[in-house]
Amino acid sequence: MTPELSALFAARAGDYRAGVHPCTPAELPDLLATLLAGATAVVLPAGTPPQWTARLGPPTLPGDTLTATELDAPGLAVLTGCALAVAETGTLVLDGGPAQGRRLLTLVPDHHVCVVRAAQIVADVPDLVRALPDPTRPVTMISGPSATSDIELSRVEGVHGPRRLDIVCLPPA
Repeated sequence: MTPELSALFAARAGDYRAGVHPCTPAELPDLLATLLAGATAVVLPAGTPPQWTARLGPPTLPGDTLTATELDAPGLAVLTGCALAVAETGTLVLDGGPAQGRRLLTLVPDHHVCVVRAAQIVADVPDLVRALPDPTRPVTMISGPSATSDIELSRVEGVHGPRRLDIVCLPPA
């Protein structure tokens, strides 16, 4: 992974109206607390590193058993990691692994915050396919907050998923 890939990923994710926040590992707990400060509660998938939640103000909920109705509560946010990210398309790739949870967690709450390590960023989709830890697992690909346009190109966000997507980018270790 190169700094150029990180910069391209950040630029492309920003093109999709995702908030992109570079930070160091030392800054991560405070930045996550700031991004999630307005949430009524934060859903955490199994395997979420404890240092990510060290400074969170809102209460946390385990993501393993919540129903779609519970995940649709006003003000709820979800904090995840990812399996990989694609620089060329600004896309997050989740495969249900540690700190990612089940697909429902990233599609229902209004706010999704995802932590991406620089080592997880690949150049393009062919590199993504080669880098998938288990290519037989289902994956969710996210390129920006949920949005759609009608025939007159009026953009509406949050129709099929989170209205707000924040991506926290960590530098190479």
